[in-house]
Amino acid sequence: MVCRLCGSDRLATFVDLGATPPCELFLTADDLDRPEPTYPLHARVCEACLLVQLPALIDPAEIFGEYAYFSSYSTSWVEHARRLVDVAVERADPQLVVEVASNDGYLLQHVLERGIRCLGIEPSANVGEAARERGVPTVTAFLDPALAAEVRAEHGPADVVVANNVYAHIPDVRGFGEALRTLAADDGWVVIEVQHLLTMIELGQFDTIYHEHFQYWTVGTARAALAEAGLRLVDVDLLPTHGGSIRLWARPDGTGADPTQAVADVLAGEAAAGLDTPAGYTGFAGRVSRIRNDLVRFLVEANEAGQRVAGYGAPGKGNTLLNYCGIRPDLLAYTVDMNPYKHGRFTPGTRIPIHEPEHLLADRPDVVLVLPWNLRDEIAAQLAPVREWGGRLVVAIPELEVITP
Repeated sequence: MVCRLCGSDRLATFVDLGATPPCELFLTADDLDRPEPTYPLHARVCEACLLVQLPALIDPAEIFGEYAYFSSYSTSWVEHARRLVDVAVERADPQLVVEVASNDGYLLQHVLERGIRCLGIEPSANVGEAARERGVPTVTAFLDPALAAEVRAEHGPADVVVANNVYAHIPDVRGFGEALRTLAADDGWVVIEVQHLLTMIELGQFDTIYHEHFQYWTVGTARAALAEAGLRLVDVDLLPTHGGSIRLWARPDGTGADPTQAVADVLAGEAAAGLDTPAGYTGFAGRVSRIRNDLVRFLVEANEAGQRVAGYGAPGKGNTLLNYCGIRPDLLAYTVDMNPYKHGRFTPGTRIPIHEPEHLLADRPDVVLVLPWNLRDEIAAQLAPVREWGGRLVVAIPELEVITP
């Protein structure tokens, strides 16, 4: 393995989570007696450029050809997208907005409402079809430099190019950066949102490591990668989404835009945490082990006390957690999810049944383990009835905590 950004072969272990199945390959009942493929989940840090990364063991086409994640099932995420559109329109006054990995149109629907021309590029056929059904023009394809050139030739340069929660999913970092630059007008904007490695380390968010996330970004590594593509990082926002994210605002070289003080401030914060040297990446594995031990101990004690434990949500991150911790139906009877695609299926590796949310309310378990902890406030509001039968909601990250429904 060599670094996909700088080509160095000086890669050190960041955290090794064993081997797991791909986190979004949910099983049908017919799959339960068949073997599952598993792949190492061993993240490493490049000692030369400090990019944290996984080897590209899985072809993205295997993951994203048909995808189980639909952004619109989270109302808070749809509202977050609307606010981003407001900011981008005020900043850029766009005539054309292109979103990469546009999912089911959760963001571009707000662009359409403003009467602004837009185009989504979404590799998953089933998710892209959902976007087209709501009127969002969508190309079903993976973005690469050739496709970017075709889109620009047909639709013209984009004033705003959005890439929300996709920058971690791209094994060809250099080619993806080149494609973003091709899509953007010479005076345009590229807006990227991605989880911030700094908060991932500080809060022990190891469950966001899974095979479809090929790398994990600091502002420092992202700035270097964008520069390789002819894009200059000019602003950054710190966001609470996904447990702590960064919104990167970049412009093509030659616009004359200078970086804001926010860029310098976040870089200084990363340096203060030690993330400007390889030594700053040690110690994460020990915290991960402590989180696992606390959760498993809690579930075993609940089981021995005769308490029934169920889950809420079946996100990709939850499957990393369940597999690393070795949690199976003896400790977590089932989980529920808003997404109908997952109903009647089973979690990969751990094979925990997934039901519709109404099942939870009918069953009334003693404990509900909230797997998408990044939506804890939204979910706690949805699960207010749990308090009526004396149930408890629990999250495992950043530490084991009982929260009030």
